[in-house]
Amino acid sequence: MSLVANTGKLAGRTLFITGASRGIGKAIALKAAKDGANVVVAAKTAEPHPKLPGTIYTTAEEIEALGGKALPCIVDVREEKQIQNAIDEAVKKFNGIDILVNNASAISLTGTAQTDMKRYDLMHNINTRGTFLTSKLCLPLLKNSNHAHILNLSPPLNMNPYWFSIHVAYTMAKYGMSMCVLGMSEEFKPYNIGVNALWPKTAIATAAIEMLTGDTSTSRKPDIVADAAYVMLAQDPKKYTGIFAIDEDVIKKYGISDLTPYACDPKNADNLMLDGFLDDPAALTHHRQTVSTASIRRYHTSTVNYKEKAESGGQIPELFAAIGKSITPDLIKKTQAVFQFNVKGKEEGVWHLDLKNGDGSCGQGEPKNPPDATLTMDSNNFADMFAGKLKATNAFMMGKLKIKGDLQKAMKLEKMMKSLKNKV
Repeated sequence: MSLVANTGKLAGRTLFITGASRGIGKAIALKAAKDGANVVVAAKTAEPHPKLPGTIYTTAEEIEALGGKALPCIVDVREEKQIQNAIDEAVKKFNGIDILVNNASAISLTGTAQTDMKRYDLMHNINTRGTFLTSKLCLPLLKNSNHAHILNLSPPLNMNPYWFSIHVAYTMAKYGMSMCVLGMSEEFKPYNIGVNALWPKTAIATAAIEMLTGDTSTSRKPDIVADAAYVMLAQDPKKYTGIFAIDEDVIKKYGISDLTPYACDPKNADNLMLDGFLDDPAALTHHRQTVSTASIRRYHTSTVNYKEKAESGGQIPELFAAIGKSITPDLIKKTQAVFQFNVKGKEEGVWHLDLKNGDGSCGQGEPKNPPDATLTMDSNNFADMFAGKLKATNAFMMGKLKIKGDLQKAMKLEKMMKSLKNKV
């Protein structure tokens, strides 16, 4: 659902979009295609993924069906030759490049000890190095354009230590993309190249996120990011540069106040999960009397009550008693994981839930078998999570839930919550 009308401003322009075979990159490509733009679909996916739909070729077909022209290119942004080959092909077919969209990115929301160096290198090589390298190689062509833009899908540079503490490796990799905006916007001013960043206000429903969490009901469609990108890329690059924009702000400034059509579930239009790196003013107002602004945990969703919840008394033992009655052979078969819960706050203690061995078990103390995942959470939020009022994925993204061990198995709790919600 696009709310921003196509004006034809990108007609005949050539866009080089990394990671364009699916998700946000694809949405931006299709929006530009409606103007009759040329799009270089620069992505790795040449063969269909077993779980994620879309390849560079299927995306190219969709672009041309909408009136655009497409050039599908197999590009891993870690490989300089592949990027240069795609650029050379773009010159042959479209006589140049006007716009570069650095969308390709890798993510791992893990703490320092849980981030293996292979994953660290992947994030930094794709996010930071890939953005820098693609921008560098496209620069000679952008200099020749009279409407040159670079748009990085990266967050505002927020120096709140919280955003480093929860996933320092990923934060550094994404901020590397943002630092390219900071530096290149100033460096490229003499060439009239606009260099800007765009970041979503809320979680965005992409196939990858759906596969990871199994739920996009509190997310928005990629269309909102594509619409915001379109508005930004239509601006005069001589005047519009060095901006770290948020999709919602761009759309509202454009004149659209009702963003409900962008919501995956219209019922949750006012109940969406915020994306990372954005400090929430409501939380800041609430905490500023007692906590230094440098250390405030200010990432909340609108599903969370900003007022402090009334302290619970003795909820945890009752909760685990109810969970114990809900363990079934089918639940054990589907979950196949052992969880340890380190509960903090008023009802501090260690609890376990074994949905892997024998008939399963739960109760106080550490599990008999090594846990696949250890979850740390304040008791005030713990009952809400198992009652279905606070989703495990949301709690993790908000920093209310810390996970050590197998993240994928820990996220299986999300599905387990649904089966327990009516019983607890």
